[in-house]
Amino acid sequence: MKTRIKVCGLRDADMALRTAELGADAIGLVFYPPSPRHVEIDAAMQIVAALPAFVSSVGLFVDADVSFVCGVLNKVPLDLLQFHGDETPEYCRQFGRPYLKALRVRPDINLVEYAQRYVDGLCKGILVDAFVEGVPGGTGEAFDWDLLPKSLPLPLILSGGLHPDNVYAAICKVKPWAVDVSSGVESSKGIKDAAKIAAFINQAERNAHD
Repeated sequence: MKTRIKVCGLRDADMALRTAELGADAIGLVFYPPSPRHVEIDAAMQIVAALPAFVSSVGLFVDADVSFVCGVLNKVPLDLLQFHGDETPEYCRQFGRPYLKALRVRPDINLVEYAQRYVDGLCKGILVDAFVEGVPGGTGEAFDWDLLPKSLPLPLILSGGLHPDNVYAAICKVKPWAVDVSSGVESSKGIKDAAKIAAFINQAERNAHD
């Protein structure tokens, strides 16, 4: 099975297009001002306009006001929403758009029960990330993949501390529907590196050829 690849935290159209050309299936845009990867709406509009067919645009939000999400959607034609905070199923589905729900993995959380709450026809996957106190994502920290169940009622997107040197092993062990990378393909915080993106995609696609 081909593992889909999302590169998150893009901030300019040229790098987003380059990322798509290198083979990414989805581009993530961070609409969370405290993040070093936060993108302004004008830049997000340019990025989405630059993407070719069959490359998805994903907008990431963290416990955002409903009016803020609606304001972004009025200007940026996102394919998918990604909710990375403590959003309830009711909050997520009110926008009537396909979405992902992120979960920071801890040993005391029942992932199957958690995912079941979001089975509503609009949720297209559960994105699992590392838990770091006070930071909703993009930490570069990995977590214990053994905490993940063998199956979930929704597709699993693996995130958290992935980079070119460990993504192949991660895919072999977890067998996720998709992998999501941000800090693992950067030259510095918030600055994407095309060579690292190419290396990551090359390693992520190894399993399809093995």
